[in-house]
Amino acid sequence: MEINKIIDHTILKPDATKEEVQRVCAEAKQYRFASVCVNSCYTRLVHEALTGTEVKTCTVVGFPLGATSVKPLEASRAVWDGADEIDMVINLGALKQKEYQAVRLDIESVVEASEHALVKVIIETCLLTDDEKKRACELAVLAGADFVKTSTGFSTGGAATADVALMRKTVGADIGVKASGGIRTLEDVLKMTGAGANRIGTSSGVQIIAQTQKTE
Repeated sequence: MEINKIIDHTILKPDATKEEVQRVCAEAKQYRFASVCVNSCYTRLVHEALTGTEVKTCTVVGFPLGATSVKPLEASRAVWDGADEIDMVINLGALKQKEYQAVRLDIESVVEASEHALVKVIIETCLLTDDEKKRACELAVLAGADFVKTSTGFSTGGAATADVALMRKTVGADIGVKASGGIRTLEDVLKMTGAGANRIGTSSGVQIIAQTQKTE
C-alpha cells in the first residue's frame, strides 16, 4: 500500500494563513498525497497551486457543524473554484430526530451541486450511537455519496477503529471510508486501514511518511 496516496493532507484550523496553506500544498506535491483539504476560502488558491499535479483539491462544506441551509451553494461555489472533492457534514440534528428524508435530501443536494466532484459525507461518529452511525451511512449511500467519513476533528472525538469497521460493514466494498480526526502516526494509519478505511484525513501527513521511511 502506498500510504501517501490515501492521505488527504489537511489544514482546516480557523486561523490558517495563506502562507500555511501554500506550504501544505508544497508538501502535498512533494509527497504526492491524495489531496489537500481546506476551508472553502482557499479553494481557488489550492487549485491553482496543484494544477498540473495528480494531487486533488478538497473543500469542506457545512463545516464543522453541519447545521447550515446553504450546503448546495457552498458545494457549487467550491466546484466553480476548482474543487475536485467535497467533504460535507450531515445535518446531525435531523438524524437525531429521525428525520431521515431530510438527511438524505441534504446529502443529495450536495451530490447534485458537486457535479463531477467526489463527495465524502462526514457523519461525526463521536456524537452518534451505533444505530445512528449505521443509518447515516445507509442514507449517504442512498443519496449517491462516494465516501463516508468519521469526523470533522472539531468535535468531542475523532476516528476510532470500531467506527471505521462498522462503517465499512454498513456501506460494503463499493463506497469509500475515510478516517479523520486524531490520526497522527503510522500506527494510527495502519489501524484505520486495517479496519477498512481507504482514505485518511490528517494534518500529520509529512510526519507519517517520515515514519514509513524509517521502517523500510
